[in-house]
Amino acid sequence: MVSDLLQSLFSNVWSIFLVVLFFGGSIFVHELGHFLAARRRGVLVERFSIGWGPPIFSWHGRDGVEYCVAWFPLGGYVLLPQLADLGPIEGKSRAEVSKLAPVSYSSRMLVFVAGAAFNMLFAFVLATIIWVVGQPENSETATTRIGYVSRTLDLSDVKKVPSPAFEAGLRVGDVVKAIDGSKVKNWSDIQYLIQLGSGQTADGRRKAVFTVERDGHLIDLTIHPILVGEERDRRVGILPGYALLVQQVKPGSIADHAGFKAGDQILSLDGVTVLNGTAYFEKLDGSADKSVDARVKRGVGETAVTIPIVIPPRPDPKSAANFGLTLSTGLEFTHPTPFQQMSEQITMTFRTLWSLLNPHSDIGLSKVSGPVGIVRIFHSAAEAGMRVSLIFAILVNVNLAIFNLLPLPILDGGQMLFATIGKLRGRALPPNFIIAAQSTFGVLLLAMVVYVSVFDVRRWARDVQSERAEAAAQSSAAPAK
Repeated sequence: MVSDLLQSLFSNVWSIFLVVLFFGGSIFVHELGHFLAARRRGVLVERFSIGWGPPIFSWHGRDGVEYCVAWFPLGGYVLLPQLADLGPIEGKSRAEVSKLAPVSYSSRMLVFVAGAAFNMLFAFVLATIIWVVGQPENSETATTRIGYVSRTLDLSDVKKVPSPAFEAGLRVGDVVKAIDGSKVKNWSDIQYLIQLGSGQTADGRRKAVFTVERDGHLIDLTIHPILVGEERDRRVGILPGYALLVQQVKPGSIADHAGFKAGDQILSLDGVTVLNGTAYFEKLDGSADKSVDARVKRGVGETAVTIPIVIPPRPDPKSAANFGLTLSTGLEFTHPTPFQQMSEQITMTFRTLWSLLNPHSDIGLSKVSGPVGIVRIFHSAAEAGMRVSLIFAILVNVNLAIFNLLPLPILDGGQMLFATIGKLRGRALPPNFIIAAQSTFGVLLLAMVVYVSVFDVRRWARDVQSERAEAAAQSSAAPAK
């Protein structure tokens, strides 16, 4: 028990360390870009703060800059009084700005864009590490082949409706090539394009056009997604197709006596091709009172053979769960180039932004992760391993770069917009107008962060409750010793 406690403690400490390293590091890198560009262009830097609010501790460097770490760590800033008056947010400047030399337009643009540029550079460095060490990918996520088509979807505990995929005629074995004209290369692409979709019919029904390969031919199928689950996501009722591998056979179990061996690939049950674990469970649970003819592939390469195995009747109503097989999907490491990784993240970020702005999509602010959600995902990624943390850090840095370049007051893009308008009109915008715009959008941004954080906390609490319920169910189902 002591060793388990220490292991759990170490795991949490390590996860927290990775959260601070990558999330805090992403913010630090962004502000470092502003800091270095400002120093390079001769712009006064008054304060470099990691976090918002009152400082936990601070010190003045030989360069005259106040360096501090503040109480609210999910952010940071570089106080540049010559470029922007953000006193309500960053604190009052002690410098007499009127006595400082004016800053050129080119210097303003370079300083403001430097934060995003450093985030992209940091993301590229992390992507290069992934390129070298590889990213984990199993056959379940790497595929675009459909392995299961649900006949119904649950709208609630008591209400079921026909699944859109089944109604549209999607079949097990179909290979998805594109959705709404956008090509897909893995199952994550399929999920994102369904959820971010904004297609609608003339009568207001949700619509997605699947281009699938079937029997060597490309066909287009129009599907009408429905909103399912607590998050009200668009779904159609399909699961990925992958090789169903036997990882372990429990000694003395029905599967052991039937002749299954570790490493077998389950090909079919009663003549029906099996490409997904759900189909496997449904078949065994639905025919527990009779035998099932299975076919498995044993061996690899030229030595592989197909073997018939007869599964006898199983008295247990949950026969698949207690049959004696532990299944896996297989795992390999891929090495996408940094440019491929960056391109994918940039494309997905713009797709998400478009869905947020599109009135026909079902993506709203309630489904966006704020600081709380990002920290939680970082923590989960850290528990999954360093590689997963690096991959998520790439996404966060790309998102941070693009978000900060949006032309909204208080963001870097807004400051660039103000500078550009001033350049075009021949004189700077009135300070009162800029202060009013920044204050308004500052309040709106804070309200947005609070709003999305409420939903982040709800999701977190719901998931914790589900995990506890699942653990309690497993504990009650476990045999007494």
